[in-house]
Amino acid sequence: MRIGELSRRTGVSVPTIKFYVREGLLPAGRLTSPNQAAYEETHVRRLRLIRALIDVGGMSVAAVREVIAAVDDPDRPVHELLGEAAHRMVPRYGDEPVGDEECEDGSEGPGSAEARERVEALIDARGWSSRPDSPAGRSLAVALTALDSVGHGRFAEVLDVYADAAERIARVDLEYVAHHVAREELVESVAVGTALGDAVFAALRRLAHTDASYRLFGRGEKDEEGEKGGRG
Repeated sequence: MRIGELSRRTGVSVPTIKFYVREGLLPAGRLTSPNQAAYEETHVRRLRLIRALIDVGGMSVAAVREVIAAVDDPDRPVHELLGEAAHRMVPRYGDEPVGDEECEDGSEGPGSAEARERVEALIDARGWSSRPDSPAGRSLAVALTALDSVGHGRFAEVLDVYADAAERIARVDLEYVAHHVAREELVESVAVGTALGDAVFAALRRLAHTDASYRLFGRGEKDEEGEKGGRG
């Protein structure tokens, strides 16, 4: 197919396709004449992956380039490949490891060391192969530090409950991803599943919060209102 058809099939504009080729994200088409190139189904699949990583995963072009390099490396284990994609979609909090921020007097930020220790202890206790200094580990440390700073450090007491839920969701995610065979499709599934899966889980959590709040507090308030109305 020519570049125009590739654009129509993928919804990616011709100038953007040419940009991806220049940036090394998309292989160049096979030249059929000095001014014409032919593109294959592999280009369609690669464009889908690029758009998933950028539009859904929120990655920069530079980050996508690194993930693409991992996809194209046949010696890269699938586990490392998926980790490369997932880690780059976790929000980062600066270039330095989370918790290394300093106060104006040069001392370490309050609670940051404790938060990192909690994350490391959690990972060790659950036997996870994750690293505390990974982007996800640093993000968790930032969240725990923020909870401490606003007087909700006790929230850490429910971390194991959250971790139990996270393990179950992770297994479901990977079972879904396992249905895909091509490396591009595997990474695309991780991009979509991580970004949109986070949104789905956040929405479900809010719905559950509403129901739990009603069951814990709402019914009692309604019962009191009913009693007051009956007394009248």
